[in-house]
This record gives sequence, structure tokens and C-alpha cells, in this order.
Amino acid sequence: MPPLPPGPSPTADVIIELASGGVVLVERKYPPPGWAIPGGFIEVGETAETCAVREVREETGLDVELVDLVWVYSDPRRDPRRHTMSVVFLGRADGEPRGADDAEEARAFAWDALPAPLAFDHADVLRDARRLLLTGTRRRP
Repeated sequence: MPPLPPGPSPTADVIIELASGGVVLVERKYPPPGWAIPGGFIEVGETAETCAVREVREETGLDVELVDLVWVYSDPRRDPRRHTMSVVFLGRADGEPRGADDAEEARAFAWDALPAPLAFDHADVLRDARRLLLTGTRRRP
């Protein structure tokens, strides 16, 4: 594998609310372990939006509609593998999630019954998304 270019690696994640209720998370197949928001690395020539939809389909089998932007997360400590910068979307989907690709499992959880451990900084991201959904207010820099 060639060396990574300097600077953060861009990613896109989607907090998916199912029409039937619950938020979709995936159990990671590879380190670091834990439950995570579906998403992944943006490929060269790909927009964040296209990446988000692709990653959701690959990891959960769901076709997602992106409905809002939660925030851009860029803390260099958010991913122990390397410095990442993630564009996080809110999305809606119908159907039953199925774990695939690098997701061992995909499942919907009630907002008040999220699994542990959550990977990366996803507990903070989910808290920000919940606040946005309930109050319409975004996180402040």
C-alpha cells in the first residue's frame, strides 16, 4: 500500500433514522472495535454525499436519503488509525439493515438504548445529531 498523503483523510458518515423507528449502527468487523455510524473514506473523484450513500448501501444494504448536515468533525484524535475529517449527514431509510462489507452486523437501536462500546467519537456525534433532531440546534465550534 502506498504511503498516505499528508493531511487528514476525508470521510463521510450517515446517521440513519429508519421510518419504522430507531437509528442504524454497524458493528465493526475490523479494529478499532465497537459500534459505529455507517460511513467510510471518500474516494478520489467522489463527493461526500455520493460517498455517504455508497457506504450506507455497502455496510447496511439500505438506500438512504440524505436530509441534513449534522457537522464536520476533525479532531485529530477522533480515529486512532489516522487523522480523519468526517462530514456527517442525517439520513432516512426504509427496510431492515443487514451487515455487509466491513460491518459485522447492522442493526437499528432506540435512541435511549444505544449499544456499547461506540467506536471513535461516535457517542459525541450521536449526541449532536439527537440535539439537532429534537431542537433544531447545531453544535457550536
